[in-house]
Amino acid sequence: MYDVDKLLEAKRQIDSTLHKIREVIKTFEAKENPSRYKSQLTLSKRRLKAFGIANQLIEDKLAELGVTGRPGEMF
Repeated sequence: MYDVDKLLEAKRQIDSTLHKIREVIKTFEAKENPSRYKSQLTLSKRRLKAFGIANQLIEDKLAELGVTGRPGEMF
């Protein structure tokens, strides 16, 4: 369905997005009144879980294809 290069690029993009979402969560939680940002925190945490699942599925597919990583890649 998808070739290895496309899967690796998708994983790279998801890893980047996960990093950004984690930073957003840290920022909201560090605010003076984090309860004010409850809906944004909930949305960010749900996105974190969803992207985490997508990332795991890509890793599983790459492992199924016999790809264990490339230099500079970690999974």
